[in-house]
Amino acid sequence: MSTNERILDQIVEEVQGVIAKMDEHDLEQAMPLITKNSRVYAAGEGRSGFQARSFAMRMMHIGYTSYMMGETICPSMHEGDVLLAISGSGKTRRTVEDAEAAKKLGVKVIAVTSKPDSPLADAADAVIVVPGRVKGETGGSIQLLSSLFDQSVHIALDALCLMLSRRDNVSDADANANHANVE
Repeated sequence: MSTNERILDQIVEEVQGVIAKMDEHDLEQAMPLITKNSRVYAAGEGRSGFQARSFAMRMMHIGYTSYMMGETICPSMHEGDVLLAISGSGKTRRTVEDAEAAKKLGVKVIAVTSKPDSPLADAADAVIVVPGRVKGETGGSIQLLSSLFDQSVHIALDALCLMLSRRDNVSDADANANHANVE
């Protein structure tokens, strides 16, 4: 990247590079685990947690019962539920513990990570690999810490939600009906 490029253009170029390296088959493999009969839980710490919250919110918009792990109103998971757990390193202690505990309950686990050979990926039924730079790594991004991973995860999970909405015949108008309209 040229230092004469605008920072916004450089960031967009980086995100495009990560998305280009993703295998859309990862999203397709996760889809069958998520059904209208299953409750969907999302987990992640720090900025990955914000991406998890965003995913849970969009799942609600398209008609799923969704929860964020760690929230006071989050009920216990049961067999048949789904946990989508996000950790760039695949080693975030609480996220990995949530995934391992979920597996013991018979919950299907979808891992979102940049590291397919990680404890989180090992605990998962499906892995969505988002190969963006994460905290602690050097090179590969002009951005701080795990920003590239976080931005790319947001796009990948929005794509998964779009794929699910199309599979389930949920229109934009249907999603809007579930959106909080405060005026």
